[in-house]
Amino acid sequence: MAVFKQRAPLVLFLLLLSACVTINVYFPAAAAENAADRLIKEVYGLEKPDTETPAEESAPSGQESGAVIPLTLTGTLVAVIDFIIPPAQAQQPDINISSPAINTLKSAMTSRHRSLEPYYSSGAVGMDNNGLIDIRDARAIDLKQRNAVKKLVSEENRDRNALYTEIARANGHPEWEAEIRDTFARRWVANAPSGWWYKTANGWVQK
Repeated sequence: MAVFKQRAPLVLFLLLLSACVTINVYFPAAAAENAADRLIKEVYGLEKPDTETPAEESAPSGQESGAVIPLTLTGTLVAVIDFIIPPAQAQQPDINISSPAINTLKSAMTSRHRSLEPYYSSGAVGMDNNGLIDIRDARAIDLKQRNAVKKLVSEENRDRNALYTEIARANGHPEWEAEIRDTFARRWVANAPSGWWYKTANGWVQK
């Protein structure tokens, strides 16, 4: 009973702290760029799918699985604060780009890219600044092929829109969709070969 009375102010403080703490989950920009690069390189045929599974990191010294932490005042304080503000919130998580829906979209885009690539190279089709593609110069497309190319562009944009939505959903943060789209918009251009066209605020530019 005496121990409880001694710790009562600490318990009250922790309760007040838990009521005031707001955990902010920030968009992991660097991890998103790395994930976008991996997916885009696969679509472009620059990289084979990564099937390796990262090795588990060993537990830090003194924190082995099953280790018993003495229930001291300091230990209790640290444990409660870690519960209120999980250490994982401060880390940069990987972006998951391997759900069944994402893999289906990626496979369709990879297959379609073989048909679109000649039109990227000729300048007929270019990348816009919203993570999609557009017909830049219809005159560079044979008249008989224009409807087919328009269909390819439409299907690609449909799948890209679905991809950004699905990546955000697969990572448990639908609100990240706009930031994921912006990231991909930059990385499609960054990973594209020289000579392809992309759109900026000032118009079309050749890479």
